[in-house]
Amino acid sequence: MSVSINKFFKDKLLQPKDVDRLIISAYIEISNVTVNNNELILSQKISVQQIEEYKMLKEFITFLKKHYEAFSFENLIELFEFVISPEDRIVTGAIYTPKEIREYIVSETFRNCYDLNDARIADISCGCGGFLLSAVQELREQTQKSFFDIFNENIFGLDIQEYSITRSKLLLSLYAVSEGEDIERFDFNLHTGDALIFNWEEKIEDLKGFQIIVGNPPYVRIRNLEDSVRQNLQNWEVCATGNPDLYIPFFQIGFEALSTNGILGYITMNSFFKSLNGRALREYFNNHQAKIKIIDFGINQIFRSKSTYTCICFIEKTEQEFIEYYKSKKKEFPSADNDFTQLNYTILDSKKGWNLHHNDIISRIESVGEPFGEKYKTRHGIATLKNDIYIFRPVGEDENFYHLQNGQLFEIEKGICRDVLNSNKLSRNIDFESVKEKVIFPYDDNIKPKAFSEDYIKEMFPKAYDYFTHKKETLATRDKGNGNYEPWFSFGRTQSLEKVSNKLFFPKYSDKAPNFHTSFDENLMFYNGQAIVGHEEDEMKIIQKLMRSKVFWFYIENTSKPYSAGYYSLNGNYIKNFGICELNEAEKRFILTENNEVELDKFFNDKYEVLI
Repeated sequence: MSVSINKFFKDKLLQPKDVDRLIISAYIEISNVTVNNNELILSQKISVQQIEEYKMLKEFITFLKKHYEAFSFENLIELFEFVISPEDRIVTGAIYTPKEIREYIVSETFRNCYDLNDARIADISCGCGGFLLSAVQELREQTQKSFFDIFNENIFGLDIQEYSITRSKLLLSLYAVSEGEDIERFDFNLHTGDALIFNWEEKIEDLKGFQIIVGNPPYVRIRNLEDSVRQNLQNWEVCATGNPDLYIPFFQIGFEALSTNGILGYITMNSFFKSLNGRALREYFNNHQAKIKIIDFGINQIFRSKSTYTCICFIEKTEQEFIEYYKSKKKEFPSADNDFTQLNYTILDSKKGWNLHHNDIISRIESVGEPFGEKYKTRHGIATLKNDIYIFRPVGEDENFYHLQNGQLFEIEKGICRDVLNSNKLSRNIDFESVKEKVIFPYDDNIKPKAFSEDYIKEMFPKAYDYFTHKKETLATRDKGNGNYEPWFSFGRTQSLEKVSNKLFFPKYSDKAPNFHTSFDENLMFYNGQAIVGHEEDEMKIIQKLMRSKVFWFYIENTSKPYSAGYYSLNGNYIKNFGICELNEAEKRFILTENNEVELDKFFNDKYEVLI
């Protein structure tokens, strides 16, 4: 739907203000809304006298009727979010929040407020105004105040995009008019600005904080942020660890903007429970003993157009010794307050990450033996930054050369090639040989490999040099053209070039059938995935069986970052605290000789004193 809508507007070469006029006018016409007085809505309404625009409006209405059985006000909100350009969406993280989520957050935060008549309610990343509309609807029902008074006295909004603030004003005005309050103009407290540096006290007299803050903080990875925004992130205490995504500081911004006993309600990412970039945020909450209530949706997808793993957080500006946590299994909301589990701050480790689900079992597992991250050395695979040039599956070979098809047929000397595999593609029953490929390896054979000089590779491997020469311009595009590679045909990064005899390969992500394979070939290289390296053969086989066990996977499912289709991250940050149990010689022999998974699971359950 969003793709076809954007294509419609793109084909018409329309600017945001023209898009707004079409959407508002279409809703008015389809819904038979009468507008006589409101200047803002009248300025957007396309009339019959505007011949070309009206023709386009009729075309747009026909288009809408093909996609919607009935064009509701909720569809209007959705449309406003859909038509944000993909470029702006990357920078602002704007996304449509489903109505049931907005209404739940609004109703729960309103329960906390004793006097809604005078309450100041804000969304500090309001987008096109969906949350503000839900707040207006609830406020209107509970107070019976006029829309004019609600907009003027109770509702406050901020967004970095001016057109989003314009759309918020249009949305709220059109709703008021459609509900019968058709006056010339409404006064809004909606502002354009960057929440990271915005000063509310300059805009509102006698502000002592907001009683309620609701919203959906922007989902933007740090790599997509401009340098100026990254600089502003450093002003916030919660951004002191890792590479903070943009949603992280909105917790501190919102919390500090609350009045005493005020409440914040966000639908946001749940990665801060365990991630490195969430560590400073966890410490911030712990230091403030913030009263937090969390509804964790786990692997359930809330947003149709974005693969994100989310939770609802309610945070009150009052001290409490524990966090309340609810794990939603099928996107359901808790039915009562006693559905929540209480977890005291004293048992939560801000540095390691919060174990909010099955805390007692996870804490027991982590307390066993030695932490994984201290006992085992892991590494990521090679990083050429142009795998399609370096890595290939030969289409043929002869005594001295592999035949590589890449635009044309090239001969590559066998002496410059090594075996390589993509460990993300491994499965338990895979034929190891079938997934092996070749990598052109322009390095010497030393303990710490050094790239060949251009003269050396030209003399010793002229066919490979000729191939690289054909691909020189493409190689130069690595790191957005800013890379400094010495020489120019070397890999983009120098990681994992050394020979290692014993390796336990595993993917970056896995489902309930973890894919862990051992290799004792020092010349075999790998890319994309990860490996435990440098331990004795028996030790590698033991950890392989432990990582395939139900105990290990239970730990992953309840502590790691989720992905679609039941996959979870096996990144070192998520497995480093898993406790590696101590084993005597008899236990080691049992693990090495036992291949029945049921029996192995029973053994590990006993070692960790858990029943899984």
